[in-house]
Amino acid sequence: MAEPRPFARAKLICGIISSEALIFQKAEEELKAFYGPVDLKSQSFPFDQTSYYEQEMGKGLRRQFLSFENLVAPERLSAIKLETNALEKKLREELDSSRRVANIDPGILTASSLIMATTKDFSHRIPLANGIYAHLELLFSNTGVRLLDWTYPDFRQEGYQRFFLEARRLYLRQVKTRCPG
Repeated sequence: MAEPRPFARAKLICGIISSEALIFQKAEEELKAFYGPVDLKSQSFPFDQTSYYEQEMGKGLRRQFLSFENLVAPERLSAIKLETNALEKKLREELDSSRRVANIDPGILTASSLIMATTKDFSHRIPLANGIYAHLELLFSNTGVRLLDWTYPDFRQEGYQRFFLEARRLYLRQVKTRCPG
């Protein structure tokens, strides 16, 4: 019988959706205070593959991704999602807004996959804890990114994939440096 071993640490990724540059800046500052330095930041992509958040957040939405230097225990993903949900609420209250001002989605990136956290259940999602589910978004190999039937439409974009491949390169370098041999 094989004994369970601790999970390898993963690279924390956060996607931020908003329509205001100030919100991106404030969210990044707060996330850095929680999770440490950002080692990679994507461009701001138009979030126009779906109108899912428009009623709640308005039009002109954009998404930006942050990759964090400090690796995290993957079993913390549900707790991190609860923390980012609380941050969304804090940003809304600070700006005294009647509507949601940000959507912050954390995920973990490993050598083989990108897993995002969500509060929405679906057949392919795995329950983690406290109403949070794991959504396997992308698979990685030496030849690039593999999309899945349920990969979100915006994650299918080349710009997103370039960002995640670069974050994966950083992760692989970090793991090699920390565990040489």
